[in-house]
Amino acid sequence: MHSNADAKLANPLRDIPYETLMNDVEVFAEERGLSHLLPELKKGALVAQDTDAYNKHDIFTDEDRKFLEDEINHKWRQTGTLYYTVILSSLAAAVQGMDEAVINGAQLFYPNQFGMDTSTSRGSWLLGLINSAPYLCCATLSCWLTHPLNQWLGRKKTIFITCLISFLTCIWSAVTNTWWHLFISRFFLGFGIGPKSATVPVYAAECAPAAIRGALVMMWQMWTAFGIGFGDLIDLVFYFIPDSGGIKGLNWRLMLASAGIPGLIVCLQVLWAPESPRWLIGKGRYEDAFNELCRLRFSPVQAARDLYYIHILLEAENELKMGRNRVVEMFTIPRNRNAAIASWIVMFGQQFCGLNVISYYSSNIFVQSGFSDTSALAATAGFGALNWLFALPAVFTIDTFGRRNLLLFTFPCMAACLLITGFSFWDTFREGRIAGVAIGIYLFAISYSPGEGPVPFTYSAEVFPLYIRDIGMSFATATTWFWNFVLSITWPSLLLAFKPQGAFGWYAAWCMILWFLILLFVRETKGKTLEELDQVFSVPARVHVLYGLRQVPYGVKKFILFQNPAPEELYQAEEESEEGRTAVMLETT
Repeated sequence: MHSNADAKLANPLRDIPYETLMNDVEVFAEERGLSHLLPELKKGALVAQDTDAYNKHDIFTDEDRKFLEDEINHKWRQTGTLYYTVILSSLAAAVQGMDEAVINGAQLFYPNQFGMDTSTSRGSWLLGLINSAPYLCCATLSCWLTHPLNQWLGRKKTIFITCLISFLTCIWSAVTNTWWHLFISRFFLGFGIGPKSATVPVYAAECAPAAIRGALVMMWQMWTAFGIGFGDLIDLVFYFIPDSGGIKGLNWRLMLASAGIPGLIVCLQVLWAPESPRWLIGKGRYEDAFNELCRLRFSPVQAARDLYYIHILLEAENELKMGRNRVVEMFTIPRNRNAAIASWIVMFGQQFCGLNVISYYSSNIFVQSGFSDTSALAATAGFGALNWLFALPAVFTIDTFGRRNLLLFTFPCMAACLLITGFSFWDTFREGRIAGVAIGIYLFAISYSPGEGPVPFTYSAEVFPLYIRDIGMSFATATTWFWNFVLSITWPSLLLAFKPQGAFGWYAAWCMILWFLILLFVRETKGKTLEELDQVFSVPARVHVLYGLRQVPYGVKKFILFQNPAPEELYQAEEESEEGRTAVMLETT
């Protein structure tokens, strides 16, 4: 069996005798000034150790039992404060999507106003530079500010500041009059996008109970897709606004400014939201953390359980971090390196599958295929709507079919859809060309949304050991934003040099390359505990590559020849009777 450095983090309270646990709680309460909460803390510690403890001990009241049972049987029955937090997180994600989308419609107008001839090499590179400016900032600067901002200010204030930056820079970009001024304003927009993209999912996860935590993390991508679709709709609405009051280009200026309004709403909303209990505990503010947990949970017992359990986990994490160079260990320890490679592949794939080419340039693509400007914006809004609607089932499919299976199924579909889109430009019949491009792009959105849409952020948030998770997520986030920048800046010149057929064919080829990379290097994480994930990623890379290659003939027999071959199980759950827990073992047969 491979070593398991994170075993104690699966549940550090496991196997602690009753008397020892009660004594530990008394010491904890006295040291943290929580003696007045001792009865609730004792009950909370018992439930943290064993979720069924309320049926085994007489200290629990009937009311305690009711709340704890409802938490299991009615997991979506939560407090108003928690749902307020969910709404805040969803709206912050929509802000992210709108920030990304409104440039799609604006680029139909501002290049001409700023004297940018996009049919030339210089003009196409300038268009790409302006559109990609926020992601250049994210990859080089703002993503790396996430950790210090969260350490110094907390989750709430970081969300407030980043949404305020989004609001101000959107207004700023709307009043620019040169290409370089627009580039600078959009570059500073990246300071609102980068840290927010890493903070909001963490904030939602830290406020949510474990039963719905995964679904709330998923909502980040789902509501970002909603923001993209809503931004596309805003572009269509403002297209018809004429210039007035001596303002030239009022329509595209309103498009860019409108993306800041939801950010201002989040700024106001976050003032009444709870702070992350985990962040407060990390700062030693246990009383404040308990009060916030009481707002987020129905009963003091639930709040006390989460308070004590978070405290114990943080103590275990700090012990693991002590005297270790976590950046170096992310590359030198095979288990960590395997997780990093898999995370970077899916994050890179989220960009080089070609999705954001369509998200940022679909209006130009539709116009080039023969649509009018208004029809192109309407078609773009349809793409945004499909991107969001087909992200909804992913809340269920990601834990049903698994992350890796979804990616392996959807990447060939995306490649085919990109080829349909690109090859449709060879059709000399206008109506046929328009139909082919629209069908290809819409089917691409349907294929992308349940797979490569939600998987990368969900996957990256779970694959790293807890003691390097913040560093791992920073690298993963910077990876996706860097390649987002590369994709955004190069597409106009790529289109100019290779025409739509070659440009879409380029990303179709990458979809197939990524399919092989996922097959060989990305491991399945569905339904795995912390201990089990440690074992999954401890499997040597060579072993997993050979396993992936053996899956190719299996897939051919099952899905093409319709045979029923016996599946090979790389990971076999084996009950350890001596320790009473499950470990994932490498199958030796």
